[in-house]
Amino acid sequence: MEIKTYIRYTYLALVAACLMMASACKKNSSDVNAVNKPVVEAYLVAGQPLSLKVYQQKDLTDTATYGAAITGLTINVSNGAQTVKLTEGANGTYTYSDTTFIAANKIYTMQFTYNNISVSASTIMPGKPAGFKLTDSVFHEPNALDQAYNDKVRATVTWTNPDSLQHMLLFKNIDSNPFEIIAVRSNRTPSFEINTERASIYNITQTTFKYYGHYKVILLRVNDEYINVLTSNTRGSSQNLVNTPTNVVNGLGIFTAMQADTLNLRVTTE
Repeated sequence: MEIKTYIRYTYLALVAACLMMASACKKNSSDVNAVNKPVVEAYLVAGQPLSLKVYQQKDLTDTATYGAAITGLTINVSNGAQTVKLTEGANGTYTYSDTTFIAANKIYTMQFTYNNISVSASTIMPGKPAGFKLTDSVFHEPNALDQAYNDKVRATVTWTNPDSLQHMLLFKNIDSNPFEIIAVRSNRTPSFEINTERASIYNITQTTFKYYGHYKVILLRVNDEYINVLTSNTRGSSQNLVNTPTNVVNGLGIFTAMQADTLNLRVTTE
């Protein structure tokens, strides 16, 4: 599976946050200008085509994933040495297909005009995660779970992070019908993500997984704008959603970049 497939899963929380903050802007009569701000969604991946989505804000009662697409825009993206014009596709999606354009350690700036107002954002492409390791490619879940050992470290995920950079760790179960670990049954889905909070290690315990099966363990090196949206208290206070973090000037949403490394893990019985 491609990196973008993994990232799409990780971004679900971000998409929901952006849509909720957009809805709140419509509710807040004190911020009339916020009602007309476009929502931008772009996740740049080194060596991958560039894709950027622009759409209108949507009402709280609207169950659609996105608001109405904003079409007819002229969107330019620069990497400091080259400026390219994105090609408009369907449903408010704008793309640039040259995979050499997105590269590590470059600063990317996006700009377009909407309702006679300039909308812009910038981000830096981080380097690829380094030293990504699992203690073993197989994790053995104990047959009998004793709560006294819930905190016992049974395996670790490690990576090199001397500069305390931001990373997200995604455990994606790739089985079509994963088998639940009955003793720790919960409502959590088979796949889940962890904000590593600038650490370089994640400890796996007997309660880490809720399902057996095959996992892709993806380490994403991300930027602050991603973490800011992910950790904002968007769902906690509907009155403050207009203050949800965004790095889009005169707009809402997110324009960010990241790189990933992937390992395989099988969770089975002991």
